[in-house]
Amino acid sequence: MFENLSERLERSFKILKGEGKITEINVAETLKDVRRALLDADVNYKVAKNFTDTVKQKALGQNVLTAVKPQQLMVKIVHDELASLMGGETSDMQLKGHPAIILMAGLNGAGKTTMSGKLAKMLKDKRHMNPLLAACDTFRPAAMEQLRVLGEQVGVPVYMEEGATDPVSVARNAIQHAKAKAHDVLIVDTAGRQAIDEELMQQIQDIRDAVQPDEILFVVDAMTGQDAVNTAKEFNDRLDYTGVILTKLDGDTRGGAALSIRTVVDKPIKFVGTGEKMEAIDAFHPSRMADRILGMGDIVSLVERAQEQYDEEEARRLQKKIQKNQFDFNDFYSQIQQIKKMGNLKDLASMIPGVGKALKDVDIDDNAFKNIEAIILSMTPKERTNPECLNTSRRMRLAKGSGTNIQEVNRLIKQFDQTRKMMKLVTNNSKMAQMAKMMKGKMPSLPGGMPKV
Repeated sequence: MFENLSERLERSFKILKGEGKITEINVAETLKDVRRALLDADVNYKVAKNFTDTVKQKALGQNVLTAVKPQQLMVKIVHDELASLMGGETSDMQLKGHPAIILMAGLNGAGKTTMSGKLAKMLKDKRHMNPLLAACDTFRPAAMEQLRVLGEQVGVPVYMEEGATDPVSVARNAIQHAKAKAHDVLIVDTAGRQAIDEELMQQIQDIRDAVQPDEILFVVDAMTGQDAVNTAKEFNDRLDYTGVILTKLDGDTRGGAALSIRTVVDKPIKFVGTGEKMEAIDAFHPSRMADRILGMGDIVSLVERAQEQYDEEEARRLQKKIQKNQFDFNDFYSQIQQIKKMGNLKDLASMIPGVGKALKDVDIDDNAFKNIEAIILSMTPKERTNPECLNTSRRMRLAKGSGTNIQEVNRLIKQFDQTRKMMKLVTNNSKMAQMAKMMKGKMPSLPGGMPKV
């Protein structure tokens, strides 16, 4: 995501490297390169021009402090303007109805039905709501079945009427069903088309008028660039939606839609899809996205994802096992599952400052843990809890049972031993630091006549 744009912007800032101050000449040269980078990223031409004009005006009005280099100041100004371009503030949903109603709109192939399932899972797991999905796409034969399968997958019920042809009637009935079953939020999945047509627009307008939604979310494929922005404008002119969901941000997107859509339609991006898993939906934070575009990483989002998978009771149990040197392959396997739940591995790595650039041309397979899991699952319960018993014959059996080789098994066991030692060391050092902090200030002072040792 945004790799090419990040690289181009970094090259643009190098023009100012070594310069003593910002002048109209060197800032013009830098911003000319920035504008080209934005256009190459498929950003709307007017948006790119207005952006660079604003940055130039702010840059020329700044006094460069002795401690701040012109290049650093320009990065700061561009960062702030990028965040402003994408909306500035994080925009949340306003769900006030009983039930609150979310209407999903968009073209076929944008990921609208899948995003309905992801949104339902997020509301259920993170906001502790009781959502209901409504299958109101009566145009595409497989749409209802797809939503039903997604509903089962995320543990959310789906209201559907087999053979129905009137989506407005289905939507009205879904509201009554939601009220009867005490659902506090209803997500209405609607029909899409391969292109905008009058029938599609009229149908979704009729559904909107019938259900009076709290939120109308336009789902758009981030990989379609300027086409996404044009489609967003057409839908907004007819629906006046409340927010945008960008899907497939984990793909080979150049970033044009994310950077242009807010300015063109004046509606906030509320969520982004970051992978195929049902957990892969994030609130959109303009400032954090600007950090990532400029290669600064996104530690805050990384920590938030880790906290979502964090179990305090499990962490205490694990700490006790580490202190007693009882950390085993069951615990190791459990930790791998938590990491996998956090999302796409390359996306996670890109959130660490500096790592995204280093991994630009490296392909990190999401199945990177597959062989490790196969080896662990080939172990007997005794072997998982007592790794010390893994002699040569047992290791050869594990290699055969997991479809790997003896070298991979030996490598895993060596890495496991190193991990266990490191975790114990870190835990013990932390414990010693806590004891030192508790003892600080409690030691009796030496009598005046006693020599200090």
